[in-house]
Amino acid sequence: MVGAIRRNIERVIEGKPDVVQSALVVLLAEGHLLIEDVPGVGKTMLSKALARSIDCSVRRIQFTPDLLPSDVTGVSIFNQNTREFEFRPGGVFANIVVGDEINRASPKTQSALLECMEERQVTVDNNTYELEAPFMVIATQNPIEMEGTYALPEAQRDRFMARVSIGYPVEAAEIAMLNSHTYSRPLDDLEAVTDAGEIRKLSSIVNQVYVSPAIQQYVVALTGATRRTDDLVLGASPRATLHLVRAAKAHAAIQGRDYVLPDDVQLLARPVLAHRLLPSVEAAMTGRTTASILDAILAGVPVPSPQGGPTAPPPSSAPAGPPGSRHRA
Repeated sequence: MVGAIRRNIERVIEGKPDVVQSALVVLLAEGHLLIEDVPGVGKTMLSKALARSIDCSVRRIQFTPDLLPSDVTGVSIFNQNTREFEFRPGGVFANIVVGDEINRASPKTQSALLECMEERQVTVDNNTYELEAPFMVIATQNPIEMEGTYALPEAQRDRFMARVSIGYPVEAAEIAMLNSHTYSRPLDDLEAVTDAGEIRKLSSIVNQVYVSPAIQQYVVALTGATRRTDDLVLGASPRATLHLVRAAKAHAAIQGRDYVLPDDVQLLARPVLAHRLLPSVEAAMTGRTTASILDAILAGVPVPSPQGGPTAPPPSSAPAGPPGSRHRA
């Protein structure tokens, strides 16, 4: 199923398999995705292609300076006929919410996403409304043009499971894009290959992926190292630790494994952790970025060894899987 969704998206996004893979990992891990890159590389196209590949409710919110919190969450309106207040749902009442240029809205409007992203619910006028699963926010922002924008606060960034950058395509992919996008609009031809019920089923499978105590200790050691280093003034939160484990479980499931390896954690450490970290003044003055600091931490934290214990569960206590699928790290 993941392969079918990937192939569908790659009909629109040329030559970016790693970015598409990251988006699918976040989807199955029940997280939210922040796409940050320069204009014109396909940020909104990626989010819309993922949304159209799933037969579920999709809404797009164009974040502008005049957008109000009630436009996002909804508002109670007085009905003259019934003489009662009726709730009109906002843009977040969908399975997939595409927030375009999220940093162009005011902090007041950005904060309207905090509750729904973390708790999958919306509270308006003392009434709480549950959001249907799956629920995923895919937000885009432009890090270059900062005039008239509002940087996302730390609490907002921390709720995004991963941040990815699409980057410029290679020459062959850009030529293929010219051939496919100048004669037609591939996005308009996309058809859904799955539905919300199937995504919920896949997410429940991801939740059953086994994480050994050695891998858990390794993840905690990584996030703990970000809190102790002098190069960072803000390290990874406990939520970041949880997100990293969930993303690693989703990646392992996509690879056909029912257990997590250290490779899964290392591969996802940068997209899951880097956007949550803040470098110190000294590190910034020397030109060190959060990505380079995180790479140094990854190189310094010992990786679990085979002698330290299996990364796969013992057969008696592990979830059932295909024969021959169990290995030791």
